[in-house]
Amino acid sequence: MHMPTFSAQHRTAVETSIEVVSAVHSSDLDRPTPCSGWTLADLLAHMTAQHRGFAAAARGRGADPDVWRTEPLTAAIAADPVGTYTAAARDVLAAFATPGTDEALFALPDFGADVTVVGETAMGFHFVDYVVHGWDVAAALGTPFTLPDDVIAAVTPLTLAVPDGDFRDTDPSPFARALPQTDDDAFARLLRHLGRSPDWDPIPG
Repeated sequence: MHMPTFSAQHRTAVETSIEVVSAVHSSDLDRPTPCSGWTLADLLAHMTAQHRGFAAAARGRGADPDVWRTEPLTAAIAADPVGTYTAAARDVLAAFATPGTDEALFALPDFGADVTVVGETAMGFHFVDYVVHGWDVAAALGTPFTLPDDVIAAVTPLTLAVPDGDFRDTDPSPFARALPQTDDDAFARLLRHLGRSPDWDPIPG
């Protein structure tokens, strides 16, 4: 029994997302985000629902589609975006820290019908998501976003393993098509691979 080699770095990424979200005020919730068509409220509802879904999956209840739904979170996010998000983030960290979770099977219906993967793989998916979603929130707020070098090094092979292709043009895809690589910065390269422009601005032009 072992924890994934990236466990510490994953925890740092999620804790960094908590720190970024702690700056959100209710007045920010209508801000645009790098996720096309999503306001900050939409993004936080998605992030919170994913935490809840992955936590449920770690506890053997991921096959229930209700644990992944964003709709029940709308009012809670509007009333208390920071508290609602933080509680879900802390819960998934606790669920992932349970011994044996890396070897358990995670049902991930949000990723496709009948999708089941081993825990370590599921944790890798979650790690990639919260590295990029932490940046998404910071970009929407216009605040800096920095991750330690060891976190970027740990998430890089997982991120570059995310395939590109036509499927990224479909609504269920969490990432847009990869953008041309024009940066030397390691984190910028990851963002571009996941379809984000490191220079994204909420006010184009």
